Amino acid sequence: MGTIQLKNVKKQFDKDVVIENLNLEIADGSFTVLVGPSGCGKSTTLRMITGLDDPTEGDIYIDGQKVNDITPGKRDIAMVFQNYALYPTMTVRQNISFGLENKKVPKEERERRVKEICEIVGLTEYLDRKPSKLSGGQRQRVALARAMVKQPKVFLMDEPLSNLDAKLRAQMRVELIELHKKLGTTFVYVTHDQTEAMSMADTIVLMKDGYIVQQSSPRELYNNPNCVYAAQFIGTPQMNVLRDVLPDGKMLGFRPEKLYFKDTEEPHIRISVRVATKEMLGSEIIYSLGSQYGTLMAKTDYEMGTGEEADVCVPFSAMYLFDSNEKRIELDEKELERIKAAFSR
Repeated sequence: MGTIQLKNVKKQFDKDVVIENLNLEIADGSFTVLVGPSGCGKSTTLRMITGLDDPTEGDIYIDGQKVNDITPGKRDIAMVFQNYALYPTMTVRQNISFGLENKKVPKEERERRVKEICEIVGLTEYLDRKPSKLSGGQRQRVALARAMVKQPKVFLMDEPLSNLDAKLRAQMRVELIELHKKLGTTFVYVTHDQTEAMSMADTIVLMKDGYIVQQSSPRELYNNPNCVYAAQFIGTPQMNVLRDVLPDGKMLGFRPEKLYFKDTEEPHIRISVRVATKEMLGSEIIYSLGSQYGTLMAKTDYEMGTGEEADVCVPFSAMYLFDSNEKRIELDEKELERIKAAFSR
């Protein structure tokens, strides 16, 4: 079992409060990703779970046991950092088994575990090589294997793919997903990269300024963001949000892929635009469009040239409404009539 709970946790460095009254529950066996910009508190949260940092206030539980006063080595967790921290003079085999040797695990048991883990992560043929003879992806697998061989309740990963190139990151994301399925262990993963969060997590914890903005599945976070921050953090390009258009300071949002260059049969609004920039992405094109409401982003396969003008449409069914405090509110018939009136002027 690897359930994690943080109850009323505060973390303060001198006079700087990084996290204030954080309450978080991570389900056993889940792949939970903490995501947010630099300085939002995600890595600090992870370090408190590991025991590398102590909470200023509040309690941390693993499997129902309070671990505030338990040292990192006795919390039954394993952590993988963005710098792999491999011993350069040791072989792959020695790097992986080193922790087991320190725990006085018998040699036969050590060898069995190392063999099993290396078969899972594809390192069997590299056991006698040293880290300098491995690629970045292979070194990352060694770091994972070293954590896995301990058979912990919880894996904690702090931006472990950030030092890899784009192609290798994509490959390692797939491998981590498959690894989680094989092990069935609790994974807690920290990243600032929304692509990593959306592609790997079954639960995303979106953070800002030391608090949780929204905790939900990737699909729920994308389709039902609870505020402007959540709506614009997830999605590439980010959601279009029109300000100073509706009464009472309300804001209208819609995803770039919901802005159509051809009329849709659904009820919609129309906006006149001019193509400012065009970015080809294989089967999709990302446009930056000038309009009377400011710059709008569109993602489509529709072909237009830079400088061309068009009328685009946005269906009412694709719209999100936010209040003056940037919180999501219901888009009812009354609000729809206000939107129609605002765009018919």
